[in-house]
Amino acid sequence: MQQDRATALKTIADRVAACRACRLYERARNPVPGAGDPDAEIVFIGEGPGEQEDIQGLPFVGRSGQYLDYLLNLIGLKRSQVFIANVVKHRPPNNRDPQPDEIAACEPFLNEQLAVIDPLMIVTLGRFSMARYFPNAKISSIHGKPRYEGRVAYYPLFHPAAALRNPALRYDMEDDVNRIPSILAEVRRLRSIAAGIPDAPPHEDDPPRQLSLF
Repeated sequence: MQQDRATALKTIADRVAACRACRLYERARNPVPGAGDPDAEIVFIGEGPGEQEDIQGLPFVGRSGQYLDYLLNLIGLKRSQVFIANVVKHRPPNNRDPQPDEIAACEPFLNEQLAVIDPLMIVTLGRFSMARYFPNAKISSIHGKPRYEGRVAYYPLFHPAAALRNPALRYDMEDDVNRIPSILAEVRRLRSIAAGIPDAPPHEDDPPRQLSLF
């Protein structure tokens, strides 16, 4: 299965490299389709490649990427265990915001990547990726609040660059990231219920629980 997913993601990446559906490719050095584990339980979606990403063709390899690595380490994860992508696949000039038509041009690629990986959790980084799942919401109001829908949890976070610019946001950012393991556990539980797998019975060594009278 991993080989099949890896092959499918490579095919999508090749199509991204050949894409001319919007203007962004004209000034970009390299496409940045996304990278990571084809079997990842978590997909992180950012906004767009920056200068270092454009040079290396990989997502989140600049200062924001270093901070993202630190955040992953807080919950015992490495970059190789997740998948990281952006809403646009080429760098916007001078790191400007991606435009609606550019996001729309890249959306089919991102949708296909998510369908291939089938993650338990989609973590949005910043307002542009958040808008895919929480339209018209304000990130200051909904960050760290998961929404469970079908087979996946959608989890909005601040963009790492915002936390680097405003150190006060780091407390919220790190608290939000520390909730990821419990959210993953809940999605696994919900998927098991949907598949008809009962919750595991208590271990025989577990102490008996007293029933409430109320």
